[in-house]
Amino acid sequence: MRGIERYFFAPSTPQKILAFCLLPFSVLYCAIATLKRKFARFYDFEIPIISVGNLVLGGSGKSPFIIEIAKDYQESCVILRGFGRKSKGLKIVSIQGDIQADVQNAGDEAIMIAKALNHSSVIVSENRKQAILKAKELGAKVIFLDDGFRFNFKKLNILLQPKLEPYFDFCIPSGGYRERKSAYKSADILAKESIDYERKVQLLSPTKRMLLLTAIANPSRLDDYLPNVVGKIILKDHSFFDKTTILEEYAKLNATSLLVTPKDATKLEEFGLPLSILHLEIKINPAIKQSIQDYITKESQSLFSQNKA
Repeated sequence: MRGIERYFFAPSTPQKILAFCLLPFSVLYCAIATLKRKFARFYDFEIPIISVGNLVLGGSGKSPFIIEIAKDYQESCVILRGFGRKSKGLKIVSIQGDIQADVQNAGDEAIMIAKALNHSSVIVSENRKQAILKAKELGAKVIFLDDGFRFNFKKLNILLQPKLEPYFDFCIPSGGYRERKSAYKSADILAKESIDYERKVQLLSPTKRMLLLTAIANPSRLDDYLPNVVGKIILKDHSFFDKTTILEEYAKLNATSLLVTPKDATKLEEFGLPLSILHLEIKINPAIKQSIQDYITKESQSLFSQNKA
């Protein structure tokens, strides 16, 4: 684990002391986050919205979870903020699989999702309301909203509870929660890792001397799936890669391929190096998929009846 991850998930004694010293700030942060969500203006966009969120900092599998549920729906649109991109504002990443932006302007997760869903559109925007209206303008019939728990929209709220949880049940900065842990009770669907969903990893195009290169949240979660590697280059989440540095390390270790996740691979297309992919899929409890289908059907029928009247 990197230093910040150890602080939240496996703190040393000095880090535990620091966490308790910061508790007043955590209480304030938690109160503001909770009140902001509960008292925000309510919006009904008159379109089925499926929100996939989490309460814990770092990777809980939201993007592959969205890919797995969105692949069953035509005329859908995935909306996310686009962390790590070098642009601002609303950007249309893809329209029904036709990619409209590069990874620099869209962000690695958005490009990964766009490539995985060739029948969906993808939009990145800090302003989710604006993005939802644009999605409707593009003809979307259902929206999948990444990290949408905190928005007071009419939607189906899915919260993912990862297997790796913070050491303390505190909010930032004393713990790794964005809101108090009891907010799990506010979810319409609470999906627990290893119970309601699980990660399945397949190694594609392996070679004899693989160099791990990754820029994902909580990279230690890859440890259970890693084959033998000749080295590791681990950067902070969403980082872009410096080609010169990577090529130098690749040559020094006499590597035969870079071992990367699909999210990392979106930023390496012009490097000219062989890629071995840790391909992640999410297996979801069929009951959860059925609940999503029931919600979309119910909302679509209700909207149809209203428009007909």
